[in-house]
Amino acid sequence: MEHMAELRALAAGLFSGRGGAVVLDSVAGMGKTSLLGAFAQLPETDPDLRALRVVGARCHPGIGPGLVYGPVVDLMLPLAQTVKQPGPVRQFLGLTRRGLVRSAPELLSAMVPGLGMAFTLGQELAQASLATGSMPTDSLQPFQQSVALQIAEAVLNVARSGAPVVMTIDDVQYMDPSSMLVIDRLLRHIADVPLGLVLSHTTAAARGGGHAAIVEEMLQRWADDGVLDRRRLGGLPADAIHELVRSTHPTAPIAFSEKLARLTEGHAIFVRLCLDEWHQDAGDEIDLPPSLSRVVEARMGALADEDRELLAVAATQGAVFLSRVVANVLGAHDSEVMERLRRIADTGLVELTAPPSWAVEEAADCYRFQHGALWRVVYETQSPGQARSRHAAVARALTAEQPAGGTPPLPLLLEIAGHLRRGGPGCLAASAETHYMLAKLAATEGLSFAEAELHCEEAIRATRKLPAGDPVRDSMLIQASELLLSLTEVRWRGNSTPAGGLDIDALAAEAEAAAARCAVPEFRIRTALLRGKTLLATEGLVPSLAKLREAVDLAEAYGDPVALFVARVEYGRQLSKRRLSDGLAQLREAERLYATDQRLGERDDPVLQHARNLGEMQLGVSLFDSGHLGEALERLRRCTERLAGESLKAELPIALNYLAQVYTALGEEAEAEEALHAALDFEAERGGDSGWHAYNTALLAQMLIRHPSRSPEGIRLMEEAWAETQRTWLVNLVPIVRNLYAQALLEVPTASADARERAARLVMDTIVETRQSGMVRSEIAALSLRSRVLLAQGDRQEAEVSAREALRLLREVGDMPALRTEEVLYQGAAVLRETGNHAEARALLGRARAEIMRKAEGIADDRLREGFLRNVPLNRSVLDAEWGEQ
Repeated sequence: MEHMAELRALAAGLFSGRGGAVVLDSVAGMGKTSLLGAFAQLPETDPDLRALRVVGARCHPGIGPGLVYGPVVDLMLPLAQTVKQPGPVRQFLGLTRRGLVRSAPELLSAMVPGLGMAFTLGQELAQASLATGSMPTDSLQPFQQSVALQIAEAVLNVARSGAPVVMTIDDVQYMDPSSMLVIDRLLRHIADVPLGLVLSHTTAAARGGGHAAIVEEMLQRWADDGVLDRRRLGGLPADAIHELVRSTHPTAPIAFSEKLARLTEGHAIFVRLCLDEWHQDAGDEIDLPPSLSRVVEARMGALADEDRELLAVAATQGAVFLSRVVANVLGAHDSEVMERLRRIADTGLVELTAPPSWAVEEAADCYRFQHGALWRVVYETQSPGQARSRHAAVARALTAEQPAGGTPPLPLLLEIAGHLRRGGPGCLAASAETHYMLAKLAATEGLSFAEAELHCEEAIRATRKLPAGDPVRDSMLIQASELLLSLTEVRWRGNSTPAGGLDIDALAAEAEAAAARCAVPEFRIRTALLRGKTLLATEGLVPSLAKLREAVDLAEAYGDPVALFVARVEYGRQLSKRRLSDGLAQLREAERLYATDQRLGERDDPVLQHARNLGEMQLGVSLFDSGHLGEALERLRRCTERLAGESLKAELPIALNYLAQVYTALGEEAEAEEALHAALDFEAERGGDSGWHAYNTALLAQMLIRHPSRSPEGIRLMEEAWAETQRTWLVNLVPIVRNLYAQALLEVPTASADARERAARLVMDTIVETRQSGMVRSEIAALSLRSRVLLAQGDRQEAEVSAREALRLLREVGDMPALRTEEVLYQGAAVLRETGNHAEARALLGRARAEIMRKAEGIADDRLREGFLRNVPLNRSVLDAEWGEQ
C-alpha cells in the first residue's frame, strides 16, 4: 500500500534522527481512520519498529473549534506515561484517568515543567485585561504564544530523550486553534528530532467555510513552507484491504480479500461493513450493501418503533451518548433504556464504549454509533422540528444534575452549548449565556483567545435573535460585545472589520445603544469608553476624543470615583496625542483624584490598578514630551521600579520604553540601552509578537545605527521591528515605528539611492495614514523626514514645501508626544538654509536653541544637564551650528 509504505518510511527515518510530517487528505469514508489504526499497530507487527512510540488523538465536531488543547492533552497523557515521572505527576495522571481533573491547563501544567506559572500569570493578566477593557491587548497574545512554545518544547524533549515518537491526529478539520498553535511550533522544529506527525483531514468540510476553512488554510501554509507533506488518499488499495482482512479475520480465504477489494473499490465504510458481516461459513462470498442509508434502514427496520425513536434521540446527543440522557429525554426509566440499548447493540448499529471524562462517575451506560457515517444517517431520520426539540431536551438533561450555581466541566459545557445552539428559539437566551461563559473560560483559563472569539460571536448572534424587551438581551449584548472587542483589539489594524467579519464600530455603537436602553450608568460609561477606542481605529483621533470626553462627563455625573478615574486617564492619554498640554492637564487631574479620594486608594481592583499604571506612565512621558526632563526621569524611574515588583508586570515594557526615551534625550545612552534590553528580554521570555516589543526594538536599533561599527546590526533590528509592527499593527505605534525606520534608512552611513527611495515611500505612507487617523504628531515627523529625503534627492523646492508644512502644523498644535520640537525646528532651518531662506533659517535655529536651553534649565542634576547639552547629537548640532550672514 502506497500510503502505508510512506508512513513506514517516515517511521523508519525517525531512528536516524530525521523527523517529518504528513497529512492524509480525502473525502469522508475513504479509510483515513483505518489507515491510522493500522499504522498504530506497526510496533506490534514489525520487528524493525518495535521500539517506536505511537500515540494518537482525534478531534471531534462540535460548536466552533471544540475543546481547548483537546488533542494535545490526549497525545501528551500517554507520552507522559512512557517516561519516568516524579511521584506527584504519577499521582496527578492517576487522577486524570478517573476524571477528577477538569481543565486542560491543569493537565498540561502537570506534564510541562514551568507551564503552570505561565498559565497562572497569563490567566491573571487576561482576567484583568478583559475586566478593564483598556489593557494594551497585545500583551495578552505573548502568553498564549509562550504556552504553545513550552508545550512544543516538552514534546520535543520527550522525543529526544527516548525511543522515536509518532503522533497521529485524526479529523484535524475540527482541531481547536490552541492545539494548531502547538502543532505549528512542533512543525517548525521537527526536522532534526525523532518525532513524526501524521494527520488526517476530511477535505469536503472546508467548503462550508468557518473553522474548517481556517484549518485548510493552515495546512496549505505548512505545506507551502515545506514543513509538512500533503497526500491525497483515494480508496483503500488491495494490499491494505488484505492487511485489514488478515488482522480481523485471519482464517478468511485469500479470494475473500481479492473480491472485497474489487467489489467495494476500496471504499472504507463498505469494507468495514462487509468485514462485520463475514463469518467462517461464508468463505469468499460477499453481499455488498447497495448504500449506507439502505444498510441503516434495513437494520433499523428490524427494530420496534419505540427503539427507532430511542436511536434518533441517542443520535441527537451525538455519535457518543449516555443512556441516562436518552432516558431523560424520553421520560423513561434508566434501567429500561439500558436494557433496550443492550438489545439494540446486537444489530451492530451501536456498541458499548468508555464514557467521557466528565461522566466516569455515572451509573449510566455509554454507547457509540459504530462509525460516524452511521450516526449521521440515523440523525437525519428526524425532521428539523424534531431535531430542535430534542436538542433542547438533551441540553436540559445534561444540565439537570449539575449543582445549582456550579460551572459544569468544560467538555460538558461545550456539549450543552452545542445543543442549545441547535435547540431553536426557546434556547436563545440560555445559548447566549452559555457561549458567553465559554468565551470567558477560554480566554481567562485556557489563554485561548481564538476559541473565545468564536464563542463570543455565537453569543452575540443568539442575543440579536432575542425579541426586543427581553430582559437578557441588552445586558448580554453589552457584555459579549465588550469581551469580543477586547479580544480582537490587537487585530483591528486601523480598519473596521477584524477577523470574523464583525464591524467593530457598528458593534460598539450597538452596545452603546443597548446601554442607553438599560439606563445603567456603569454600562453607559463603559460603552462610551469602548466606542472611543473603536472610533480611534476606524475614524481617527478627533471623533474618538469626543466620545472619550463623553465618558468622562458621564462618570462625573454618576459620581463613581473609579469610573471617573479610569475614564479621565484614557481621555488624557489620547488627548495628549492631539494637544499635549490639555492631555497633561487631564492626567494631573486624574493623579490628584487618586491621591485625594480615599475610596480609590483603599480598593484592590485590577481595573483601577491598570488605569493607575497607565496614567502614571503617561504622565511621566508627557512631562518629558513637554520638556520637563528632570521630573519625567524621576517619575518614570519610580514607576518602573514599582511595576517591576508586581506579579504581572503587564505594563513594564511600556514604562521601560518611556524611561529609555528620557535616558536617550539626556545623553545617557548606556542606561537607555540597558532599559531597552530589559524590556526586550522580558517579552522574549513570554514569546510571541508584541507591538511594544517592536517599538522597543526600533528604539534600540536607532541607537545602534549612530555607531558605524554597530550600524549593520541596527539596520537588521530596525527591519525586524518594522516587520513585527506590521504583524501586530497597534494603530498608535505603527506611524512611530515607520518613521523611525525611514529615519534609519536616511542616517545609516552607507545610505544608497534605493534606501532613500524606500524612506520616501515610508514617510508618504505615514502622511496619508495620519491625515486620516488624526495622529498629527506622526504627520509632523513624517513631513520633516520627507523634507530631508527630498533634499537628499536634490528636489529643493518640494523639500521646502514639506518643511514649511511641518512647521505650520507644529505652530498650530505646539509640543507633541514622541516628537522633539527642537528637531523639527532645526531640520526646517536646515532645509530653508539650503533653499536660500537664510534669515528664516537663523530664526528657526535660534528657536531650536531656546527650546534646548529651556529644557536644560529644568534638569537639576549638573551632570545630567551637561550630558543633555553635550552628549545628545541633535543638541550638539544645534548649539554648535555657526550660520553667519550669507
